[in-house]
Amino acid sequence: MKITTFNPQIITKNAEPLVKLFEELGFEKKHNKVDIGEMKVRGIQMEDANGFKLDISEFDSPAPQDLVSIRINVDDFDEAYQMLIAKGFKNFYGDKLAETPTSKSAVLFSPSGFSINLVKHIKS
Repeated sequence: MKITTFNPQIITKNAEPLVKLFEELGFEKKHNKVDIGEMKVRGIQMEDANGFKLDISEFDSPAPQDLVSIRINVDDFDEAYQMLIAKGFKNFYGDKLAETPTSKSAVLFSPSGFSINLVKHIKS
Protein backbone atom coordinates (compact mmCIF):
# COMPACT_ATOMS: atom_id res chain seq x y z
CA MET A 1 0.00 0.00 0.00
CA LYS A 2 1.27 3.44 -0.95
CA ILE A 3 0.11 6.73 0.60
CA THR A 4 -0.50 9.28 -2.16
CA THR A 5 -1.88 12.24 -0.13
CA PHE A 6 -1.79 13.17 3.56
CA ASN A 7 -3.46 16.31 4.93
CA PRO A 8 -5.86 17.58 7.61
CA GLN A 9 -9.61 17.49 7.10
CA ILE A 10 -12.50 19.11 8.95
CA ILE A 11 -15.88 17.36 8.98
CA THR A 12 -18.72 19.81 9.60
CA LYS A 13 -22.42 20.47 9.12
CA ASN A 14 -21.69 24.05 7.97
CA ALA A 15 -18.64 24.62 5.78
CA GLU A 16 -19.02 28.31 4.91
CA PRO A 17 -17.61 29.84 8.14
CA LEU A 18 -14.60 27.51 7.90
CA VAL A 19 -14.04 28.31 4.23
CA LYS A 20 -14.11 32.03 5.02
CA LEU A 21 -11.70 31.60 7.94
CA PHE A 22 -9.16 29.70 5.85
CA GLU A 23 -9.53 32.15 2.96
CA GLU A 24 -8.57 34.89 5.43
CA LEU A 25 -5.53 32.77 6.31
CA GLY A 26 -4.48 32.71 2.64
CA PHE A 27 -6.10 29.50 1.39
CA GLU A 28 -8.02 29.26 -1.87
CA LYS A 29 -10.70 26.78 -2.93
CA LYS A 30 -9.28 24.28 -5.42
CA HIS A 31 -12.19 21.81 -5.59
CA ASN A 32 -15.81 22.07 -4.53
CA LYS A 33 -17.63 18.80 -5.23
CA VAL A 34 -21.24 18.32 -4.18
CA ASP A 35 -23.53 15.34 -3.58
CA ILE A 36 -20.70 12.85 -3.04
CA GLY A 37 -22.03 9.36 -2.36
CA GLU A 38 -25.34 8.45 -0.76
CA MET A 39 -24.58 10.76 2.18
CA LYS A 40 -24.51 13.73 -0.25
CA VAL A 41 -21.21 15.08 1.09
CA ARG A 42 -19.90 18.43 -0.11
CA GLY A 43 -16.13 18.15 -0.47
CA ILE A 44 -14.03 21.32 -0.53
CA GLN A 45 -10.28 21.21 -0.98
CA MET A 46 -8.30 24.33 -0.15
CA GLU A 47 -4.64 25.12 -0.72
CA ASP A 48 -2.32 27.98 0.26
CA ALA A 49 0.60 29.51 -1.63
CA ASN A 50 3.04 27.08 0.05
CA GLY A 51 1.11 24.04 -1.21
CA PHE A 52 -0.44 23.17 2.17
CA LYS A 53 -3.82 21.52 1.67
CA LEU A 54 -6.93 21.30 3.83
CA ASP A 55 -10.12 19.40 3.10
CA ILE A 56 -13.49 20.47 4.46
CA SER A 57 -16.33 17.94 4.23
CA GLU A 58 -19.86 19.15 4.82
CA PHE A 59 -22.77 16.79 5.44
CA ASP A 60 -25.41 16.02 8.01
CA SER A 61 -22.97 14.31 10.36
CA PRO A 62 -24.37 12.51 13.41
CA ALA A 63 -21.58 14.10 15.50
CA PRO A 64 -22.72 17.04 17.63
CA GLN A 65 -19.62 19.11 16.77
CA ASP A 66 -17.08 19.56 14.00
CA LEU A 67 -14.49 16.79 13.76
CA VAL A 68 -10.86 17.07 12.72
CA SER A 69 -9.47 14.11 10.82
CA ILE A 70 -6.38 13.12 8.88
CA ARG A 71 -7.14 12.47 5.22
CA ILE A 72 -4.97 9.72 3.79
CA ASN A 73 -5.28 8.78 0.12
CA VAL A 74 -3.94 5.32 -0.70
CA ASP A 75 -3.44 3.22 -3.80
CA ASP A 76 -5.00 0.08 -2.22
CA PHE A 77 -8.11 1.00 -0.24
CA ASP A 78 -9.10 -2.54 0.73
CA GLU A 79 -5.66 -3.38 2.13
CA ALA A 80 -5.47 -0.16 4.16
CA TYR A 81 -9.07 -0.49 5.38
CA GLN A 82 -8.57 -4.06 6.58
CA MET A 83 -5.29 -3.13 8.29
CA LEU A 84 -6.94 -0.27 10.21
CA ILE A 85 -9.99 -2.38 11.14
CA ALA A 86 -7.61 -5.10 12.43
CA LYS A 87 -6.01 -2.45 14.66
CA GLY A 88 -9.37 -1.63 16.24
CA PHE A 89 -10.52 1.29 14.08
CA LYS A 90 -14.31 1.61 13.63
CA ASN A 91 -16.06 2.92 10.53
CA PHE A 92 -17.95 6.17 11.30
CA TYR A 93 -20.53 5.21 8.63
CA GLY A 94 -21.20 1.77 10.15
CA ASP A 95 -20.80 -0.71 7.31
CA LYS A 96 -21.09 1.88 4.51
CA LEU A 97 -18.45 3.51 2.34
CA ALA A 98 -18.75 6.87 0.61
CA GLU A 99 -18.44 5.83 -3.04
CA THR A 100 -18.57 7.70 -6.33
CA PRO A 101 -17.46 6.66 -9.80
CA THR A 102 -14.04 8.23 -9.06
CA SER A 103 -13.43 7.50 -5.36
CA LYS A 104 -14.28 5.51 -2.29
CA SER A 105 -13.69 6.49 1.30
CA ALA A 106 -14.49 5.82 4.94
CA VAL A 107 -13.90 7.82 8.09
CA LEU A 108 -12.36 5.49 10.66
CA PHE A 109 -11.97 6.16 14.39
CA SER A 110 -9.12 4.67 16.38
CA PRO A 111 -9.74 3.06 19.77
CA SER A 112 -8.35 6.23 21.40
CA GLY A 113 -10.62 8.52 19.34
CA PHE A 114 -8.59 10.12 16.53
CA SER A 115 -9.88 9.70 13.01
CA ILE A 116 -8.55 8.94 9.57
CA ASN A 117 -10.51 9.57 6.40
CA LEU A 118 -9.21 6.79 4.20
CA VAL A 119 -9.62 7.56 0.48
CA LYS A 120 -8.79 5.93 -2.83
CA HIS A 121 -9.17 7.82 -6.08
CA ILE A 122 -10.31 5.54 -8.88
CA LYS A 123 -8.67 6.36 -12.17
CA SER A 124 -10.10 5.11 -15.44
